[in-house]
Amino acid sequence: MQATTPKSSEAPIRPTWDEYFMMLAKLAATRSTCLAFPVGAVIVKDKQVLATGYNGPPAGSPHCTSQGYCYPGLSSCDASKYMPSRAVHAEANALAQAAKHGIATAGARIYVTLEPCLSCLKLVISAGIREVFYETPFNSGESAFIRNSFIAEGLVSLKQIQISEAIAQKAAAFLLNPTSVKPR
Repeated sequence: MQATTPKSSEAPIRPTWDEYFMMLAKLAATRSTCLAFPVGAVIVKDKQVLATGYNGPPAGSPHCTSQGYCYPGLSSCDASKYMPSRAVHAEANALAQAAKHGIATAGARIYVTLEPCLSCLKLVISAGIREVFYETPFNSGESAFIRNSFIAEGLVSLKQIQISEAIAQKAAAFLLNPTSVKPR
């Protein structure tokens, strides 16, 4: 006699593709070594991950989290209006990883935990990425005006997305407990 699994009347909770890729971006952000705030990015084409990135100093440079500062003598990364953050932004790192490995990004999408700054948005557009999905807004004022001009020109679309609480709870349970075990 074969054992059967009881069927639930409700469909299992499953993330949408946007939630899935945003969760991957959030996982990438856990690798960040920036003291200001962690950011993660995932470049996706045809529902396949092409590259990931997170913010931190250039490869080979000491991590800000290791040394406890961005620059010696500054209390925080944004304490000087003349010295930029040492961090390479998550989007730029993801694009650099794709380029380093010869991966074309034209026609891809990017998922980012923080809306791209204008410099990163220009890189994303120049790399042929036309869809940007982000969790937290960043641009305002003149930056928002320029961002909106890129949107109006049809160069890029931006969409803010959030992970549902039910999906976040399921993901947390999967992260905290073994997932590939046979149920009792």
